[in-house]
Amino acid sequence: MVDGEPARRAAGDLESDVLAALWAADRPLTPGETVEAIGGGLAYTTVQTILVRLLGKGVLQRELVGRAFAYSPVLDQAGIVASRMRAVLDSGGDHEAVLSRFLGTLSDDEEHALVELMTRRGRDLS
Repeated sequence: MVDGEPARRAAGDLESDVLAALWAADRPLTPGETVEAIGGGLAYTTVQTILVRLLGKGVLQRELVGRAFAYSPVLDQAGIVASRMRAVLDSGGDHEAVLSRFLGTLSDDEEHALVELMTRRGRDLS
């Protein structure tokens, strides 16, 4: 960090900040409104770039409002995390090995919740 300049945020942090602002809003936000909602002195162009990247990833949708696009999330936070987990699983090759190792990282409460969800899903499919 250069004296007097704010520390740069990592790209993932910027995406998280933008998503948090959009989830908190009660309507789609333009890039300018998103800058205001985030605060912290981010440049308009930086926020616009993040919005376009998230749109390209299928995380956001946009609509024309006047002369600007307004953005809103397609998924909630849990949906985005689930989508990321799916992408990681798909890139792992041996799904059974990946899932087995993942299960080994779960707490007892998380494992119980997973079993309960799978049991409910099984009932829903019958």
